[in-house]
Amino acid sequence: MAAPDHNLSALAATIKAWGKELGFADIRITDVDLAQQEAGFQAWLDLGYHGEMDYMAAHGMKRARPAELVPGTIRAITARMDYLPRDVKDAGGDWRQREKARLGADAAASATVSLYARGRDYHKVLRSRLQQLADRIKGEIGEFGYRVFTDSAPVMEVALAQKSGLGWRGKHTLLLNREAGSFFFLGEILTDLPLPVDQAIGSHCGQCSACIDICPTQAIVGPYQLDARRCISYLTIELKGSIPLELRPLIANRVYGCDDCQLFCPWNKFAQSSGLADFDVRNGLDNATLVELFGWSEEQFNSRLEGSPIRRIGHQRWLRNIAVGLGNAAAAGISTPEIIAALQARADDPSELVREHVLWALEQHHA
Repeated sequence: MAAPDHNLSALAATIKAWGKELGFADIRITDVDLAQQEAGFQAWLDLGYHGEMDYMAAHGMKRARPAELVPGTIRAITARMDYLPRDVKDAGGDWRQREKARLGADAAASATVSLYARGRDYHKVLRSRLQQLADRIKGEIGEFGYRVFTDSAPVMEVALAQKSGLGWRGKHTLLLNREAGSFFFLGEILTDLPLPVDQAIGSHCGQCSACIDICPTQAIVGPYQLDARRCISYLTIELKGSIPLELRPLIANRVYGCDDCQLFCPWNKFAQSSGLADFDVRNGLDNATLVELFGWSEEQFNSRLEGSPIRRIGHQRWLRNIAVGLGNAAAAGISTPEIIAALQARADDPSELVREHVLWALEQHHA
């Protein structure tokens, strides 16, 4: 161990200060005993709620045992980074109402992209800054054992964040914070440094069920229980194949992710804007029409979304999602020649996945 025991408290305080300098809203420290999470996680897997996300089950209980993932680990330095684009709150007024309006009938021909995905890929931003934090620690104490994670390995991030005091798990399964709601990313450094730990905080959801009640597909099957197979974020991002017919109308014009359970959560009146330009809106994704995005060629998709988290789903799934949105516009009373022409232009798309969803969308307009 490079740092003498009597310096550990001072080192922990310094790490937290460095984290703020690097753009993190909060840094906490916890031990890595997640034994109490194992039974619940296994039950969730047994119910099949992870859907096609095979990686959730691939590592077994290693996900709840950080010391098996990174031998020697005894602490997790957890980090919170707010991501609400500055443009959203800088526009003034009630930003949550504006976001909710994107899902109304009047906006059915517009594309709704989850707030976190309108800017730069968070994986790159957080990983880089967590690595910088680790480098600073190394510069202070010398070599030490660590590994940086940002939604990139079998780590129970929310459980570690909750245990460290960054917030509490909401009924939608996301982490909530009294001062910042839930519009933030999580990351962590697993380490062998025996740093002093922070205390967890209690839940402040009370009897509120706003997230459960508002979920368009009723994917939150009970408090703290998410059936990912019904979740719009899963359907538009993780699912590789065809979107189930019965769920398509419920997706409305959401083409990448869904923020409803967060937008309707009372705690998000305290959501904080990001201090980083990385999360500013790119490519006009806060004000794009479905027809406009549907017209992007694969080359345009790859070039315009370079550095964006959206690029990971690929052009075919992007078109699949938008086709569903274009089909759903019909139910909102928007069936324009422009929409029909855009769909017909891809009726013979090389991708069977795209063709199927385009045909479905055209049927909605001709019903």
